[in-house]
Amino acid sequence: MKAIIVTDFGSPDVLRYVDMDIPVIAPSQVLIRVEKTSVNYADVKSRYGKKGSNVFPFVPGLDAAGVIVEVGSEVDNFKIGQRVMAFPSSGSYSEYVAAEAMLTFELPDEVDFEMAAACPTVAFLSYKLLVDIARIEPGETILIHSASGGVGTTAIQLAKILGAGTIIGTVGSESKAAVAQHAGADHVFCYENEDFAEKVNLITEGKGVQIVLDSVAGPITQRSLACLAPYGRLIQFGNSSGQPGIIQTSDLHSSCRSILGFSLGTTRINRPESLRHTAKQVLNYLKDGELNIKISYQFPLEEAKAAHKLIESRLSTGKILLDVKK
Repeated sequence: MKAIIVTDFGSPDVLRYVDMDIPVIAPSQVLIRVEKTSVNYADVKSRYGKKGSNVFPFVPGLDAAGVIVEVGSEVDNFKIGQRVMAFPSSGSYSEYVAAEAMLTFELPDEVDFEMAAACPTVAFLSYKLLVDIARIEPGETILIHSASGGVGTTAIQLAKILGAGTIIGTVGSESKAAVAQHAGADHVFCYENEDFAEKVNLITEGKGVQIVLDSVAGPITQRSLACLAPYGRLIQFGNSSGQPGIIQTSDLHSSCRSILGFSLGTTRINRPESLRHTAKQVLNYLKDGELNIKISYQFPLEEAKAAHKLIESRLSTGKILLDVKK
């Protein structure tokens, strides 16, 4: 089969398009012929050696959509020919992947491979952040950082579906504001050019927001506390800034505010069963047309280098896909 591998840490130029053996599945796994896979910023981190495997060569990628072509002897809930999306066991940038049955999810007929490939990481993550970690309640005001990206635009939509009140987004450049607004954000600010906390407090008449979704960390985390309401929850789930955010305990106890952390990768490893309910809900939203994940770019598998250069440039919005069958 054809696949993309990483043989050394570094720039997108370390990605190689090669022939390799089709995976041999374990009894608890299924073999999937991949139609499409998505590019996530975590793939960039793994390419630099900041996340994931340190054993070369490895196939990057977190999620994929395709058709089951083989079923392990212990698997009784899937069959050959089913359309599925999955979190593969060893990367997704390849024509075939092995995935644990627990991390494989059947697709409704109404959900095509493009939407399915764009879905797992951004939609599962957004749902878990809002429902399980932040415990969103109807009418609450939400601040979403990096609001024009794949997670940001998906979280905006899901927040509306789940009954949020005002949704405020921040972006790194003015050119991205329209993307977040199109996804449904009521207000969007550029955190590079203006004091978003001051703007948020103005909009909320000094009350602040009940929920902050923060994948940036560093000064953004610290400044978010300046507009987090009493009993508010700041969910920290990434550090795209590369800087730590410093939290003072005095900012928490008397205000009854919470700082919570979440990792979808950790959850896939340690609590995969918790994603079954998440998948059911997300797929229902996709099937009914309530959720529409923004797909901005598609590249053939062999052009994974170009896809990585684009996502690393921070110029992209929405999701980037690799078309494996093109």
